[in-house]
Amino acid sequence: MKAMVYGGPGSKSWTDVPDPAIINPGDAIIQVDAVTICGTDLHIFGGDVPAVTPGRILGHEAVGTVVDVGSGVNTLAPGDRVLASCITACGTCRYCRVGSYGQCLGGGGWILGHKIDGVQAEFARLPFADLSTYKLASAVRDEDAVLLADILPTSYEVGVRNGSVQPGDTVVIVGAGPIGLAAILTARLYSPSRIIVIDKAETRLTAAKQFGADITILPDADPLEVVRAATDGLGADVVIEAVGTPATFELCTTLVRPGGHVANIGVHGKPATLHLEDLWIRNITITMGLVDTYSTPTLLTMLAAGQLDVANMVTHRYGLDEFETAYDTFARAADTGALKVLLTRS
Repeated sequence: MKAMVYGGPGSKSWTDVPDPAIINPGDAIIQVDAVTICGTDLHIFGGDVPAVTPGRILGHEAVGTVVDVGSGVNTLAPGDRVLASCITACGTCRYCRVGSYGQCLGGGGWILGHKIDGVQAEFARLPFADLSTYKLASAVRDEDAVLLADILPTSYEVGVRNGSVQPGDTVVIVGAGPIGLAAILTARLYSPSRIIVIDKAETRLTAAKQFGADITILPDADPLEVVRAATDGLGADVVIEAVGTPATFELCTTLVRPGGHVANIGVHGKPATLHLEDLWIRNITITMGLVDTYSTPTLLTMLAAGQLDVANMVTHRYGLDEFETAYDTFARAADTGALKVLLTRS
């Protein structure tokens, strides 16, 4: 089959690789029908995730059709259409037993496209398939469902839920890429009084408005002054970091009010300074982490019921054999206006 293979920092190729096969009884093999590219994949190419070694098939966001299952799989059968979660769960370790699937000790966690071959391919092996896939209703489109493999649960769990967004809050989101836009959608479920979004790309700020942002700001427009003006000088109740650079993290800590919350979602490849000399006296809570995907069933139910409108998230569409072009489009989002790029089987 063909797959997108990592060759080391700055190197990738759509090339021939062996077909995946059942290795363990809990495995399933899917034909990949729809797949997308994550900002984390760009971090991998930048050398920010050294656990990803050359030769790895990338990708952790896909919808596919089951073509084979291991002898231990009980809930899936060939022909089922499923969402392949970015997080794999063994279901029995200490962390899985409390729903912290991202920290799975039994061979799961974030492994697809990271520690084992991923889903940017024509076919993929999914370990612990009973617990790590979700059957899809016929009314749910592939291109909508694939957004629930990672970005929607990540924004909801790591940003909105961990950030403790409450009704009436002022929420600031730094970064209007797909994760930031998903944070707008899921923050709005909690009726904040206003959502303020900061990004350096005008196209993404326009998208942020479409997704429900009340105020958008360019970084050179003094975000601190704008946030203070909107909050009677207090600062934001919750600030969500959705980029993953030292500068954006430090900006978040300046925008939060005393007693407020900074929720870091971004994947960081370099150290960021934590200004405890300023923050300790302000009662600031800072959270960060990897998504657990405990919310995926709820989000799928809301998607099927029309309560999550993700229709405008996908801006560019390609065939599977156009991965090289799709990566270029996604990497140059400021120029191309790309939010999520979708690749589908012809």
